[in-house]
Amino acid sequence: MDMLPIGRALLSVTDKSGLAEFAAFLAGNGVELVSTGGTKKAMEAAGLAVTSVSDVTGFPEILGGRVKTLHPYIHGGVLADKDDPAHLTTLADHGIKTFDLVCVNLYDFASAVRGQADLKAAVEQIDIGGPTLLRAAAKNFHSMLVVPDPLHYPRIMAELAANGFKVGLGLRRELAAETFRRVSGYDAMIAEYISSREA
Repeated sequence: MDMLPIGRALLSVTDKSGLAEFAAFLAGNGVELVSTGGTKKAMEAAGLAVTSVSDVTGFPEILGGRVKTLHPYIHGGVLADKDDPAHLTTLADHGIKTFDLVCVNLYDFASAVRGQADLKAAVEQIDIGGPTLLRAAAKNFHSMLVVPDPLHYPRIMAELAANGFKVGLGLRRELAAETFRRVSGYDAMIAEYISSREA
């Protein structure tokens, strides 16, 4: 798919700079916003209607928030190839709606390390759902726009505004590549930290 229409977005961010403006721009153009936790509260505080991830999955957050988005109703909607009729049939059979945009940035593990958190506390700042969503959306860039950092909001908004609220394959591929670099760097930082600390 060359030009991807944006109609449904999943947002879950640690860095909330520019979030209200970006989310308002999406919602103002008819995009359904889906979120969880602090991101959902921030968007609701800005007066936006937001669907809870728990309402999508039919399952509450569990294990102190460790499990929120790891569910077929989320990842099926992120990973489906919109050019593959078999994928779309499978989604229809299971009542799963596709996503078009995934906007995620990760728990700030670097700050936990700089703050001299002990190993147990630092481990709690290792993001699991975030990298999983980012990797899934980046893999599926032919059918999905992945947004790994707020610095991309202005460019994305400009492209959508200029193209009838569609985003081209070139930008989707570029952000997918950046996303994999970011997740790789995040994992490398965690590996280095864990290997250098005593239990």
